[in-house]
Amino acid sequence: MYAIVEIAGQQFKVQKDQKIFVHRLDAEAGSKVTFDKVLLVDNSGKINVGAPAIAGAKVTAEVIDHLKGDKVIVFKKKRRKGYRKKNGHRQSFTAITIKDIKG
Repeated sequence: MYAIVEIAGQQFKVQKDQKIFVHRLDAEAGSKVTFDKVLLVDNSGKINVGAPAIAGAKVTAEVIDHLKGDKVIVFKKKRRKGYRKKNGHRQSFTAITIKDIKG
């Protein structure tokens, strides 16, 4: 059984007991979170598609930890002009484990 769910503006294909990294969520580590925007549920071959979301479907997850991703360097340059900008970025993520899919 799997589901396609929208979490923090992104769509993820999730299964039970799967660990995924999503954009930072406002939840404490160890707490449970519920996602209501379930777009598709596949229950052993029986597919239920929402328009756009399935009414009454939920995906429950547990927050494991908040962490930061790898550093990305952004370097801009215009040749022969002396223009150089260097900037770095580290994205904040939340690690969650999918506990239950109800659809």
